[in-house]
Amino acid sequence: MMRALWTGASGMKAQQTNVDTIANNLANVNTIGYKTQKSEFKSLLYQTLQERTTTANGEPKPTTAQVGLGAKIAAVNSIYTQGAQFSSDSKTALMINGQGFFSIQGDDGGVYYTRNGEFGWAMGADGVRTLTDSMGHKVLDQQGVPITLPNEAGNDITFGTHGELAYRNAQGNYVLTGQAVGLYQFANPVGLEKRGNNILAASVASGPAMNEATTNGMVRSSVAQGFLEGSNVNVADEMVNLIIAQRAYQMNSKAITTSDTMLEEANNLKR
Repeated sequence: MMRALWTGASGMKAQQTNVDTIANNLANVNTIGYKTQKSEFKSLLYQTLQERTTTANGEPKPTTAQVGLGAKIAAVNSIYTQGAQFSSDSKTALMINGQGFFSIQGDDGGVYYTRNGEFGWAMGADGVRTLTDSMGHKVLDQQGVPITLPNEAGNDITFGTHGELAYRNAQGNYVLTGQAVGLYQFANPVGLEKRGNNILAASVASGPAMNEATTNGMVRSSVAQGFLEGSNVNVADEMVNLIIAQRAYQMNSKAITTSDTMLEEANNLKR
């Protein structure tokens, strides 16, 4: 019965993390580029109560008697499915159709990745316009260089299907700048490390970033200008999962109270 108390407590802790994950999904239902997360469970160690032996009559008993010691959270994984498409009035709003990620330069100078294409132009001290995200991080091109505009470029700017940047000159013709928004893929995107603000970092689990423009045999993503990718959170599914998690929490709590009642009855036998 003491074992049942700790087993029930482990289930309550695991379900609390599950509820936290669901709550985070619901909180980010309107976050651009957010990917829903799912809690994965695993069982704890098993305690062997009886080894393989024979019965009192000498008959073989090939199976053991084992009891589990509860559950815990094994991982919280992101589900990288395509989010909903929303139109935007901004000419620098970009949406990825496919498995790619934008690359940005972090505050520490490192390279990070995101699905949030809510970009804009920032004027530098030298008067050069640089493409940045909403946090001011520079967006990188296919060569890992910040994307900038020539001084003669106006406000009529377009991005091609693969992120090619062009502007309309004084003669009314579109001129390519020679830069294109960098798009990268990962062998295991679930292994990306989350840094907040929809910023992701490559890890050993995710594998190195693969440049779509230079990696042979890769299915390239496309870029849609004037659109943003919403979160892929399904509110109805999350509410159902929340109810299931709450019921599981209650059942684990009931197991604890039942074990406590049995212990109380056992103690009362001495009286």
